[in-house]
Amino acid sequence: MLILAIADRSPRENLLDLITQSHVDLICTLGDLNYFFLRELEAVTTTPKIGVYGNHCSGNYFELLNIHNLHLRTFEYGGLVFGGFEGSVRYKQSPYAKMYTQEEAQALLQNFPKVDVFLAHSPAYGINDEPNDPAHQGFIAIRDYLTSRQPKYFLHGHTYPSMTNLIKKYGNTNVVYVHGAEIVKIY
Repeated sequence: MLILAIADRSPRENLLDLITQSHVDLICTLGDLNYFFLRELEAVTTTPKIGVYGNHCSGNYFELLNIHNLHLRTFEYGGLVFGGFEGSVRYKQSPYAKMYTQEEAQALLQNFPKVDVFLAHSPAYGINDEPNDPAHQGFIAIRDYLTSRQPKYFLHGHTYPSMTNLIKKYGNTNVVYVHGAEIVKIY
């Protein structure tokens, strides 16, 4: 299955061309995007679209673009179960930002079912995060979820790991860091 994953910045490529040329099966948005970055997706009606909001998202463009919100929800497609978690670790007070304390995330993910592909805006704590930077620290709850449920894939954005420090595997989970638009092949 080929997935077009998009996170954190406007794609450099024309999305419709990328979807058509790559024969994309599914579109996944991973947050810190907006309607204007993604408006081409409005014309996509035959390829499913799923995603999670990031901490800088307005929280109102999924409906306009017919993207299924996967925050604490699951979605089955192509014999795989997808699930997700939005936002980042709370590093400031804002009534509009999608942010959670470590404790809130732990409570929300405690009974989340096992999925094959887990989508999140933020990384797991200790995996492609910046643990000493409150704004780019990963969620302990996501790391615990990866440890206990072992999804086949974990896709995230939000941070800026160097290619020399990029973690691509955690236990049995393939970790996919996304910045911009990436074609991801999953089995």
